[in-house]
Amino acid sequence: MFSFSRVGKTKSFYRDLGDRRELSDHSFEEGKKLKRFLRVKKMSTMDLRQALAGILTLSMFIMLGNMIKKDHFDSYYDVDIEAIPISKYENVAVTTQSLATFSHLSKSPWIKENGEGLKPCWNTPPLKEVEQSKGFITFSLTNGPEYHMSQIADALVVARYLGATLVLPDIKGSKQGYTMSLGDIYDVQEFLNSLDGLVRVTRTQPTLVSKGNPPLVRVPSRVTQDYIVKKVQPIYKAKGIVKIESYFPSVDAISVGNKNKNMNSFACQGMFGTLKLKAEIKEVVESIVQNLQSWSQNNGQFIAVDLRNEVLEKECNIRYERGRKLCYQAQEIGEFLKKIGFSEDTAIYVTQTKWNPNLDALKEIFPKTYTKESLMPEAMKGKFLNSEFEKVIDFYISSQSDVFVPSTPSLFYTNVAGVRIALGKNQILVPNEITVSASDFMSPYVSQKSHFAYSCFC
Repeated sequence: MFSFSRVGKTKSFYRDLGDRRELSDHSFEEGKKLKRFLRVKKMSTMDLRQALAGILTLSMFIMLGNMIKKDHFDSYYDVDIEAIPISKYENVAVTTQSLATFSHLSKSPWIKENGEGLKPCWNTPPLKEVEQSKGFITFSLTNGPEYHMSQIADALVVARYLGATLVLPDIKGSKQGYTMSLGDIYDVQEFLNSLDGLVRVTRTQPTLVSKGNPPLVRVPSRVTQDYIVKKVQPIYKAKGIVKIESYFPSVDAISVGNKNKNMNSFACQGMFGTLKLKAEIKEVVESIVQNLQSWSQNNGQFIAVDLRNEVLEKECNIRYERGRKLCYQAQEIGEFLKKIGFSEDTAIYVTQTKWNPNLDALKEIFPKTYTKESLMPEAMKGKFLNSEFEKVIDFYISSQSDVFVPSTPSLFYTNVAGVRIALGKNQILVPNEITVSASDFMSPYVSQKSHFAYSCFC
């Protein structure tokens, strides 16, 4: 039952409670002031710590950047190989122009490209009869498609400047004395159509050749007008016929433009507008690409790696030059691809023809690693699994893959890059040893737009 005594106690309770609240409010205000003071002190301390951490982080990235510059394989040696015979062209020099860099382009290692190639930007002046002379320029294609496109560009530039008739080239096989016709690999009619109105072309050897071997003149790839005037034109005027042979002082000689814009235009046409595979070989390439796409678990995407044991055995005898890495073996490439985010179910094509135990380490990381022997239909192996066609197949598959990875600097890498740039396939990844959190290690041919192809396409 309710009573007045309880009311008195209740009043006393609330009076005490009020006094406590006043004390509590006072304490609370004092506590807030103390907290604000401590927060200011803490922020000052944190600002100093953050500034120090920022300086240390910046220093670390500068050091890391310097390390990266020394670990990409593109810039190894700068050797003049003018005196090296054509059979030794595999050992072309590589200079600092092709130094690899990396960029953070995407969180996913696969970059979705629009699939549309670039458009040709070159303008080739039409042929005028008054410019024509009565002589001939002959040449042969050698060593594989990465050389063929440069050799045709040089021959076209020389013939056009001299007003000479270009003789349809043959193809020298890998075996001594073995010769193939242009039509054994390429579409001859497409070749002739591509040069119509630019230079006269004859399918047959001129009678001058039957009188003896024509004089041979070696020309540097991306031959200049000055070189033609001084070295080729005098012999051409005296003999009426010259056989030219391209040599490659360095890879960078291929990737830079000529000062003469008209000559650049003819070089563009020669490199990117003349050679098309004949239907039979194109079918082989397409069948291998289709197999890779069907076995891929990444929306049909696959990687092509230029990894040939015979090349690595030569290049990797000296693994470092001036502190820079010369080449990457199968295991190193596998670790690189895994590091930048490619999953183990990624389909990989290697340019090695038949399986070699050296590839086992790559297959352990990426079980879906294949050679052309395992991908090619059985009915095609007898004809196309030989040295005359293997590099042709490798070149065109590497040009069409979603990602291309070179294992060593070479003309193969340079001219595959050129074709890929023209096709809008820019994902060319250069291996690197440093463990960096990046999704892409883009070739400088793309990241710096340093390749000659960019002067041909827009």
